[in-house]
Amino acid sequence: MQHVIHAAMQFPSIVFTFLLGLLTLYWLLVIIRIAPLELFERDSLKEDHLASTLVSLGFAGVPATLALTIIMLIAGALTLAIEMLVLSFLPLGLLRIPLGVVVLWASLVIASPVAAALCQALHRGLHRYRPFTRRCLLGETVVVTERQGGGEVAFGVLDNEPNGAVKLLSKADSLPVQGERRVLVKYLPAEGAYRSVSEQEYLETRIRLSKLRLRQKDRSSGRYSASH
Repeated sequence: MQHVIHAAMQFPSIVFTFLLGLLTLYWLLVIIRIAPLELFERDSLKEDHLASTLVSLGFAGVPATLALTIIMLIAGALTLAIEMLVLSFLPLGLLRIPLGVVVLWASLVIASPVAAALCQALHRGLHRYRPFTRRCLLGETVVVTERQGGGEVAFGVLDNEPNGAVKLLSKADSLPVQGERRVLVKYLPAEGAYRSVSEQEYLETRIRLSKLRLRQKDRSSGRYSASH
């Protein structure tokens, strides 16, 4: 046990030890209802923020804090294992810092898809509880089951979750069609409903935004190279 504690206090393991300590404190505050469950969530996926980034990585359907906790647990376990099995036996000296940074990056890269798969397995059960059926549903796909009135009010069910019913509010120029697959993109707390777009439109928008960000990065890199 002492060997494990010593390894957890070494760089790079100590980074995850510290972060997991903060997350433990946060979940204690959630349990006693001092901190909100949807700490990083916003009402829309339109802006760039942590929750929208996690949705793009496959973490739709669970709160950003839960996704981060699972990522950190897996990455922390990997880093601790590398420290105990490899790094602790090497005379690294100052090389521990750059090598530790590489280990941190590799652990996060490996942990992210594994954590996304776990979250996808968990979220169906979590959606039975009201705190997990609000903003964290943004990015989820629903199938339209019913339209009311002129079609601006509709209802749908979460994809592969027949009991996961949601209310949809649409603008006149974007009315849903019964049986259509749509993605939730905005939460309307006053109405307890969601704005949505067609699945195809959502995918096309994500592709356009990705290309735009790449162009902006290329331009920034070009300016930096020219100035040097």
